[in-house]
Amino acid sequence: MRVLIVEDDKVLSLLLSKMIERLGLEVLMIVTKGAEAIEKIVELEPDLVLMDIMLEDDIDGITVVENIRSKSIDTTVIYITGNSDATNRERANATNYSDYLIKPISFEELKTSIQKIDDPS
Repeated sequence: MRVLIVEDDKVLSLLLSKMIERLGLEVLMIVTKGAEAIEKIVELEPDLVLMDIMLEDDIDGITVVENIRSKSIDTTVIYITGNSDATNRERANATNYSDYLIKPISFEELKTSIQKIDDPS
């Protein structure tokens, strides 16, 4: 499985990268801005995107997913965010995501979330 990480916190992005590699998956790249995330998702067609909501530019993670969905890109998305408020949750609900994890996350949480993608039963 090829994974794109969209996260503006350098330490957390490295941690997520290590977790993904530990799961035997391929990290395509790490991006920190919404505009770049849209571009790279379209270009690289990852199997999975780990998406933070708050990013470095004025395009947040939910807007990124809305944008790629409007282009009929059905990449699997797991939100990993510190934003558990109702407004962001409601906005995310309209984007057909796989999971919504609240920071800080553990290796086991990420592993379980990714396993649900492979075995949605």
